[in-house]
Order: sequence, then C-alpha cells, then structure tokens
Amino acid sequence: MESAIDKHLKCPRTLSRRVPDQYQPPFPMWVARAGEELRQVVMAYLGVQYQGEAQKAAALAALQHIVASFALTDGPLNHDLTHHTDNSGYDNLIVVGYWKDPAAYCRWLRSSEVDGWWSAEARLHEGLGYFREVVAPRAEQFETLYAFREDLPGVGAVMDSTSGEIEEHGYWGSMRDRFPASQTDWMEPDDELRILSGDPAKGGRVIVGGHDNIALIRSGQDWAEAGPEERSLYLDEILPTLEAGMDFLRDNGAPLGCYSNRFVRNIDLQGNLLDTSYNIGHWRSVEKLERWAESHPTHLRIFVTFFRVAAGLQKLRLYHEVSVSDGRQQLFEYINCHAQTGMLRDAKPAPQACPAQANAS
Repeated sequence: MESAIDKHLKCPRTLSRRVPDQYQPPFPMWVARAGEELRQVVMAYLGVQYQGEAQKAAALAALQHIVASFALTDGPLNHDLTHHTDNSGYDNLIVVGYWKDPAAYCRWLRSSEVDGWWSAEARLHEGLGYFREVVAPRAEQFETLYAFREDLPGVGAVMDSTSGEIEEHGYWGSMRDRFPASQTDWMEPDDELRILSGDPAKGGRVIVGGHDNIALIRSGQDWAEAGPEERSLYLDEILPTLEAGMDFLRDNGAPLGCYSNRFVRNIDLQGNLLDTSYNIGHWRSVEKLERWAESHPTHLRIFVTFFRVAAGLQKLRLYHEVSVSDGRQQLFEYINCHAQTGMLRDAKPAPQACPAQANAS
C-alpha cells in the first residue's frame, strides 16, 4: 500500500488527512504517476457549438480541423472527442487535449496555423459557436483515481506509469487528500469570474477571467469491453443515477458553486457514439465540490451505487481526475456561444464607467 502523493511531492503536513494513519481502504484503486521532471500539465477543452441537424456537418468539419491541427509541431500527446446537448438545446462537440509541457502548448497555440484560424474574421460569420477552456495545473495541483491500471485515459495517458494500490480513497475527503497541495494549502478561491472583454448577450468574442483554485473534475465511465452483466450494471443501475446527478448540477448547480456541468459521450471523428463517457465539471473550489459530494442526495446515490459495485468490477472502467489551477494559468474564450455556455453564465460583467468618467475620457 502506498500514498497517492508520490514521494518527490511529499512534504511535512500542516493540514491533516481526514482519516488516521491506520486506515485501510475497502477495495483497490490506483493513481497515475509521473517523474520528477513533470512540473505542470495543460488540459485544453476546445469546443464547437451548433444547433440542429442543418449545422451538424459544418460543426463536424470544424472539429476535424481542430483535431488536424493537433498533428502540427507541439500538438498534444493525447486527446479525445465528445458530444453533448446542453440545457439550452445546443449541441456541443468538444476535443480535449493534454500536454505535459506548457511551453510546447504555448508554441502550438501561438503558431500561425492555430492562432490564424481562431482569430480569423470568418469565425464570427459561420453560424457556429466556438470556445476554449484551458487550465494548466502544476504537478501538486491535480489528482487522479482509477479502478484499473492499464491504458489510462485523460491526463493519465500523458503520465509515465501507474501506482501500486493507494491508501487515500473510499472515504469522504479522500479526493482532497490525494492532492499534493493539500498537505499545506486549503486551495481556496481568491476572486470571482469576470467578463474581461465582450458581451455574452451580444455574441461575438468574449473573454472571461478566472480566479485561483477553480476546480475542474473529469469523471469517466468506459463500458466498451464490459460483458453483458457489467453492461447491465452500468446501463441499468449506475447510469440512471449518474445522469440524474449530472442533470441536477447542470440545471441547479449555480447556488452550490458549480460554474458549469456537462455530461458528455465520447465520439469518433465522424461523430459516431462510443461506449465511453465522462462528466466535465467546473467548480468555484474543491470545498464547494466536496460539500455537494458529501451532503447532496444526488451524489450520495452515485457514491453508494459505486461503493456497492466497485469490488466486483472486471471490465467496466471508472475513473476521475480533479485539478485546481492559478488564475493566470487559465484561459476561457468564447465566440458566438449562447450566454449560458461554460463560464459565461456566472461571470460578472465588467464594471461600467460612470458618466463623469466617460465624459472625462
């Protein structure tokens, strides 16, 4: 048994764990490992938004263009594609890419092919929406958890190895305890979401400023290799409970501190559905995410269901990754997206100059 926090990320604790040192987890789980040279990763969620079948072909073509750009020098080491329909009735295609070298990501982002396409005037007149939501957590600012050890998805795909069985899981607070930063840092937010430029009500280009310690959770399910019994377990028992919880957060999460919640289905490059899915949740803080997880009936039902079946999993693959990031390491940009998209919903408008100031300028 080993700690989820790798040896080179250990430091003297000033904040205690939620369980005693003698705690033994009820079933095995694992985390992704990276070498000491890993200082930071980049998680880039790049979206195309459309409405109705008439726009589907154009949206898929835009998604395929983004994926093709990943083949350029300094593209991501891993990516996957998803689709979901949001509660405003818009379809969204998202490709998420992972880099383990932020400098490579910056070179890719600033390349003439990538920046030229994103910045082009044509993006404003295609009838599609676009967004990019990017965070770059340091090594001490993210944690992972897997019910399996091979072919890790998400950020695990760009790590170097998998741990042995880890201690910090199976109890409330274990997510926080897996963060290396949690040894000395409460990971509290320092500000609000703010509109830096543009107007969501008018469309066009809008940039949202984040804040320190926004929490991002990706919680995934893979039933592609599951046999009949496990498929039934997932589709008939786990999925309905999961969908109810995710829909609740999507529609009612704002008062709880959930900025955005998307339950997405993986697709191939032609838009065909795959037997994998995951949730993408942006939260004001780890504490807000924890409070929902520990006390809200919608998550308690998910947790109890998982706890009941976890020890018997064979081919059904369940996992999650959670990160926080510094405000300066976040990018939230939207082009012609509806005003409830992602961070747009909860971002405070830029302060307006008073008439005296306006006249003076």
